[in-house]
Amino acid sequence: MEVRWSILLIILGSALVTFIPRVLPIAILSRVELPEWAMRWLNYVPIAVMAALVGQELLMANGKLEPLQKNLELIAALPTFIIAIVTRSLLGTVVAGIISIMVLRFVF
Repeated sequence: MEVRWSILLIILGSALVTFIPRVLPIAILSRVELPEWAMRWLNYVPIAVMAALVGQELLMANGKLEPLQKNLELIAALPTFIIAIVTRSLLGTVVAGIISIMVLRFVF
């Protein structure tokens, strides 16, 4: 098998570009004491990212805002959200979401 140096350099460059933004902040921030307000702010970052990802998936289809009457994913999210609040179970929430969307797609 022939080693193509251009492909090897692309793979190594891609690994480096992926590695640096992940490791550099951890290396720097592990040595710095952040103020209390910054720590409080950072606690909300995962929730905000998840809300943005889920909100976009629920409200948009093919890059366009989906009408609420035709939006099966949003309708299926309602019982899923209720199950998540009541049970606090990740497995129960996932199962409820899958069953909800399956039933809605079967009916409609």
